[in-house]
Amino acid sequence: MDINAFAKICNIQVKDEKLYIEAMTHRSYLNEHRDTDRNHNERLEFLGDAVLELVVTEHLFDKFQNPEGDMTAWRAALVNGEMLARVAKEIGIEPFLMMSKGEAQDTGRARNYLLANAVEAVIGAIHLDSGYQAAKSFIHTKIIVHLDEVLEKKLYLDPKSYFQEQAQEHEGTTPHYEVLSEEGPDHDRVFVMGIYLGKKIIAQGSGSSKQEAQREAAKKGLEAKGWV
Repeated sequence: MDINAFAKICNIQVKDEKLYIEAMTHRSYLNEHRDTDRNHNERLEFLGDAVLELVVTEHLFDKFQNPEGDMTAWRAALVNGEMLARVAKEIGIEPFLMMSKGEAQDTGRARNYLLANAVEAVIGAIHLDSGYQAAKSFIHTKIIVHLDEVLEKKLYLDPKSYFQEQAQEHEGTTPHYEVLSEEGPDHDRVFVMGIYLGKKIIAQGSGSSKQEAQREAAKKGLEAKGWV
């Protein structure tokens, strides 16, 4: 692992290289490299998850006077797996993630889960290596920076519920979903779902489950109808 390159893309100062190697090591990697004495990243992920939630909570508490329910939903939208996987891709940490050959072949939801966990592990490593303020800075510049988008696009709302509300308000109808295609082996299935208003298809989305594909279709449907 090229620590200098990793530090550059994360914009961090690295003191203890082992912490970041551990943060990038998935449990499956150790199953294929039993001769290594390194640890996998689950403990750092546990720590990073707590630091992330605290930093986001502090920011929302300081900046907004909204009730708890609003801020809880906003926080969830910032720290969920989908957002963290997106952040991992924006930073570019995926090539640094060490995993088994089998895990390396997985895509979609499985890969996003690993990437989200890796971001939390990196936060844990930064906290141990450079302290709370350094971890806080990383979280603000890489994650909280997306808060305006979360609020503007209402990403904190369940897209299926929100699309249904908007459809009933604007068009007086309830949307429904249909399976457009279903491909791939059982362990890596990809579903494509269409969201309809009446007989008209509004958008389609894909995912590793019907529910995930429906959520993606609803998101795209909101964009297509201009309801975001």
